[in-house]
Amino acid sequence: MFQLLRDGQPRTRADLAAITGQARSTIAARIDLLMASGLIAPAGEASSTGGRPPVTFAFNPGARIVLAVDLGATHARLAVTDLASNILAEVDAPLTISDGPQDVLAWVAETGEKLIATTGRDLDDLVSVGVGLPGPVEHSTGRPINPPIMPAWDDVDVPAILRKTFDASVLVDNDVNIMALGEHRTAWPGVSDLLFVKVATGIGAGVISDGELRRGAQGAAGDIGHIAVPNGADTPCRCGNIGCLEAIASGQAIAGALTREGLDAANSGDVVSLVRGGDLMASHAVRQAGRDIGAVLAACVSLLNPSMIVVGGVIADAGEHLIAGIREIVYQRSLPLATQHLRIVTSQARSQAGVLGASAMAIDHVLSPAAIDALIA
Repeated sequence: MFQLLRDGQPRTRADLAAITGQARSTIAARIDLLMASGLIAPAGEASSTGGRPPVTFAFNPGARIVLAVDLGATHARLAVTDLASNILAEVDAPLTISDGPQDVLAWVAETGEKLIATTGRDLDDLVSVGVGLPGPVEHSTGRPINPPIMPAWDDVDVPAILRKTFDASVLVDNDVNIMALGEHRTAWPGVSDLLFVKVATGIGAGVISDGELRRGAQGAAGDIGHIAVPNGADTPCRCGNIGCLEAIASGQAIAGALTREGLDAANSGDVVSLVRGGDLMASHAVRQAGRDIGAVLAACVSLLNPSMIVVGGVIADAGEHLIAGIREIVYQRSLPLATQHLRIVTSQARSQAGVLGASAMAIDHVLSPAAIDALIA
């Protein structure tokens, strides 16, 4: 019954009885239990058809809070949300993931505590923490597995470290997976098959199929950045292989190529600044990166048949150059049936996609039917 109420629409006891087929006495008892937990609350009176107007009940998303953490290679964004993923407070800061788990997670714990305090809530209101990391993660354990750009993070028990500060469940996933989840929930909830592609310091993809996030057997689904591409030649990649898509088309790869041509480009942000400033060499480089990414995505389209590809990450902020290159190759190389209704667009959630997805992941865990039953028991 609680899952019905999660949409926020106020309903009377009679409405719930009609929908569920349960007796009015059962409905009343369950409403009392849910109200005692704070998860639902009275929402005013419905229109009367004669006699006393019936009381309506609705989900109370402010009953608890969630801490959402989006960690990238060189940045961190934290947000405190309610149980409907409405952001109550957030902070964005530079952070180097290669500093190691102890330093990075200590910063997350300290910053998270301060951020919660700014909302006027305390740690007792926190029910879950969602974390995205820029590398492969075994979702069932929350441990990174051989992450190429995260030295000293391999097999680190991230949930255990954060639970020393936060007495709440801790869920961890790959950063692109949570971005895909955030984009899907906030911008395209009606799209059942969606591919989210992040192009930043690295390249990765999150797969939404049949309306659900697909992580694969060990959580490595969507790792397109380490697919070899024909024009990768002998370009070395941080993963140890050569010719990977990430090694030739990521923000860091583009910055390196522009630097070798004499331009001042140390990172992805510098690439975006050059493109926005009208630099033709940078614009051409970003468009070519889009073509290289499109070559890999064309294969993904044939395999997964998404109805939408959403492109996010820092390099997606460089205007239409990246997405134009992607569209050019995907539509050219994929079968007409697969691209007949395919849309390729830039992210709507933009920089908030990660924290919104981390929030959604954490909320899904604590508001699942099993978790609600355990809470009430």
